[in-house]
Amino acid sequence: MPAQPPFYRATVPVFVGVLGRLGGELARAEARLGDRFAEALNARPAVGMMPVARQVATATQFTLRIAYPLVGRRVPELRDAMDGPGLHARIAGARALLEALGPEEFTHSGRRVIRAQAGLADLELPAEMFLNEFGLPNLYFHHAMAHVALKQAGAPLGKADFDGRHIYPEGFSFG
Repeated sequence: MPAQPPFYRATVPVFVGVLGRLGGELARAEARLGDRFAEALNARPAVGMMPVARQVATATQFTLRIAYPLVGRRVPELRDAMDGPGLHARIAGARALLEALGPEEFTHSGRRVIRAQAGLADLELPAEMFLNEFGLPNLYFHHAMAHVALKQAGAPLGKADFDGRHIYPEGFSFG
Protein backbone atom coordinates (compact mmCIF):
# COMPACT_ATOMS: atom_id res chain seq x y z
CA MET A 1 0.00 0.00 0.00
CA PRO A 2 1.52 3.35 -1.01
CA ALA A 3 2.13 6.01 1.62
CA GLN A 4 -0.67 8.50 2.04
CA PRO A 5 0.09 12.10 1.06
CA PRO A 6 1.03 14.32 4.04
CA PHE A 7 -1.91 16.69 3.59
CA TYR A 8 -4.31 13.76 3.64
CA ARG A 9 -2.75 12.37 6.84
CA ALA A 10 -2.89 15.82 8.46
CA THR A 11 -6.55 16.37 7.63
CA VAL A 12 -9.03 13.57 6.97
CA PRO A 13 -8.06 11.12 9.75
CA VAL A 14 -7.49 14.00 12.19
CA PHE A 15 -10.82 15.62 11.36
CA VAL A 16 -12.74 12.35 11.57
CA GLY A 17 -11.28 11.93 15.06
CA VAL A 18 -12.24 15.47 16.09
CA LEU A 19 -15.77 14.96 14.78
CA GLY A 20 -16.04 11.70 16.70
CA ARG A 21 -14.98 13.37 19.93
CA LEU A 22 -17.26 16.35 19.32
CA GLY A 23 -20.21 14.03 18.74
CA GLY A 24 -19.25 12.08 21.85
CA GLU A 25 -19.18 15.26 23.91
CA LEU A 26 -22.65 16.20 22.67
CA ALA A 27 -23.97 12.73 23.48
CA ARG A 28 -22.42 12.76 26.94
CA ALA A 29 -23.82 16.24 27.63
CA GLU A 30 -27.26 15.19 26.46
CA ALA A 31 -27.21 12.06 28.62
CA ARG A 32 -26.17 14.04 31.70
CA LEU A 33 -28.28 17.14 31.17
CA GLY A 34 -31.46 15.50 29.88
CA ASP A 35 -34.16 18.16 29.52
CA ARG A 36 -31.57 20.91 30.10
CA PHE A 37 -29.55 19.88 27.02
CA ALA A 38 -31.49 22.18 24.67
CA GLU A 39 -30.77 25.06 27.03
CA ALA A 40 -27.08 24.06 27.16
CA LEU A 41 -26.88 24.37 23.37
CA ASN A 42 -27.60 28.08 23.86
CA ALA A 43 -24.92 28.50 26.54
CA ARG A 44 -21.98 30.71 25.67
CA PRO A 45 -18.40 30.14 26.82
CA ALA A 46 -18.20 33.88 27.59
CA VAL A 47 -20.27 37.00 27.03
CA GLY A 48 -20.30 38.00 23.38
CA MET A 49 -19.23 34.58 22.10
CA MET A 50 -21.26 32.22 19.95
CA PRO A 51 -23.40 29.64 21.77
CA VAL A 52 -22.55 25.94 21.91
CA ALA A 53 -24.72 25.00 18.92
CA ARG A 54 -23.00 27.57 16.69
CA GLN A 55 -19.55 26.57 18.02
CA VAL A 56 -20.26 22.91 17.18
CA ALA A 57 -21.62 23.81 13.75
CA THR A 58 -18.62 26.04 13.04
CA ALA A 59 -16.07 23.45 14.18
CA THR A 60 -17.82 20.86 12.03
CA GLN A 61 -17.89 23.15 8.99
CA PHE A 62 -14.21 24.00 9.50
CA THR A 63 -13.25 20.38 8.81
CA LEU A 64 -14.69 20.87 5.32
CA ARG A 65 -13.41 24.46 4.97
CA ILE A 66 -9.92 23.09 5.44
CA ALA A 67 -9.97 19.80 3.52
CA TYR A 68 -11.92 20.76 0.42
CA PRO A 69 -9.76 23.72 -0.69
CA LEU A 70 -6.68 21.55 -0.20
CA VAL A 71 -7.97 19.25 -2.94
CA GLY A 72 -9.17 22.13 -5.12
CA ARG A 73 -12.87 21.52 -4.57
CA ARG A 74 -15.71 23.81 -3.55
CA VAL A 75 -16.58 23.55 0.16
CA PRO A 76 -19.95 21.87 0.77
CA GLU A 77 -22.21 23.77 3.15
CA LEU A 78 -23.98 21.79 5.87
CA ARG A 79 -27.37 23.21 6.84
CA ASP A 80 -28.83 20.81 9.38
CA ALA A 81 -30.86 22.18 12.30
CA MET A 82 -29.05 23.66 15.28
CA ASP A 83 -30.68 21.31 17.81
CA GLY A 84 -29.20 18.07 19.15
CA PRO A 85 -30.34 15.82 16.29
CA GLY A 86 -29.36 18.44 13.73
CA LEU A 87 -25.87 18.84 15.18
CA HIS A 88 -25.36 15.07 15.19
CA ALA A 89 -26.56 15.01 11.56
CA ARG A 90 -24.05 17.78 10.68
CA ILE A 91 -21.24 15.83 12.26
CA ALA A 92 -22.26 12.64 10.44
CA GLY A 93 -22.59 14.56 7.16
CA ALA A 94 -19.16 16.14 7.50
CA ARG A 95 -17.64 12.79 8.37
CA ALA A 96 -19.17 11.17 5.27
CA LEU A 97 -17.96 14.02 3.04
CA LEU A 98 -14.45 13.80 4.48
CA GLU A 99 -14.31 10.02 4.17
CA ALA A 100 -15.33 10.37 0.50
CA LEU A 101 -12.11 12.29 -0.18
CA GLY A 102 -9.46 9.87 -1.38
CA PRO A 103 -5.83 10.19 -0.35
CA GLU A 104 -4.84 10.59 -3.99
CA GLU A 105 -6.81 13.85 -4.16
CA PHE A 106 -4.28 15.39 -1.73
CA THR A 107 -1.23 14.53 -3.84
CA HIS A 108 -0.71 18.11 -5.07
CA SER A 109 -2.17 19.97 -2.08
CA GLY A 110 1.19 21.41 -1.08
CA ARG A 111 1.37 23.34 -4.35
CA ARG A 112 -1.92 25.12 -3.81
CA VAL A 113 -2.52 28.68 -2.71
CA ILE A 114 -5.78 28.82 -0.78
CA ARG A 115 -8.14 31.79 -0.80
CA ALA A 116 -10.45 32.03 2.20
CA GLN A 117 -12.36 34.45 4.40
CA ALA A 118 -11.40 35.02 8.02
CA GLY A 119 -14.14 37.25 9.34
CA LEU A 120 -13.81 40.31 7.10
CA ALA A 121 -10.25 39.47 6.05
CA ASP A 122 -9.51 38.01 2.63
CA LEU A 123 -6.77 35.42 2.94
CA GLU A 124 -4.48 34.04 0.29
CA LEU A 125 -2.14 31.50 1.88
CA PRO A 126 0.13 28.69 0.76
CA ALA A 127 -1.50 25.36 1.63
CA GLU A 128 0.76 24.55 4.58
CA MET A 129 0.20 27.96 6.16
CA PHE A 130 -3.54 27.72 5.47
CA LEU A 131 -3.71 24.37 7.26
CA ASN A 132 -1.41 25.08 10.20
CA GLU A 133 -1.95 28.77 10.88
CA PHE A 134 -5.60 29.25 9.92
CA GLY A 135 -7.50 25.98 9.57
CA LEU A 136 -6.35 23.90 12.53
CA PRO A 137 -6.34 26.79 15.04
CA ASN A 138 -9.92 27.66 14.07
CA LEU A 139 -11.10 24.06 14.23
CA TYR A 140 -9.62 23.55 17.70
CA PHE A 141 -10.77 26.97 18.92
CA HIS A 142 -14.44 26.29 18.12
CA HIS A 143 -14.24 22.74 19.46
CA ALA A 144 -12.69 24.06 22.70
CA MET A 145 -15.31 26.79 23.09
CA ALA A 146 -18.14 24.25 22.68
CA HIS A 147 -16.39 21.98 25.20
CA VAL A 148 -16.00 24.76 27.77
CA ALA A 149 -19.58 26.01 27.43
CA LEU A 150 -21.00 22.47 27.74
CA LYS A 151 -18.84 21.91 30.80
CA GLN A 152 -20.05 25.18 32.33
CA ALA A 153 -23.63 24.06 31.62
CA GLY A 154 -23.03 20.96 33.78
CA ALA A 155 -21.84 18.32 31.32
CA PRO A 156 -19.22 16.05 32.90
CA LEU A 157 -16.57 16.64 30.25
CA GLY A 158 -12.83 16.53 30.72
CA LYS A 159 -9.60 16.60 28.77
CA ALA A 160 -10.04 12.95 27.77
CA ASP A 161 -13.33 13.87 26.05
CA PHE A 162 -11.59 16.67 24.16
CA ASP A 163 -8.42 14.95 22.97
CA GLY A 164 -9.36 11.28 23.24
CA ARG A 165 -5.98 10.44 24.75
CA HIS A 166 -5.96 11.30 28.46
CA ILE A 167 -7.05 8.82 31.10
CA TYR A 168 -7.83 9.83 34.68
CA PRO A 169 -9.28 7.81 37.56
CA GLU A 170 -13.03 8.02 38.12
CA GLY A 171 -13.90 11.14 40.11
CA PHE A 172 -10.50 12.75 39.56
CA SER A 173 -10.51 16.53 39.86
CA PHE A 174 -7.88 19.24 39.61
CA GLY A 175 -9.81 21.41 42.02
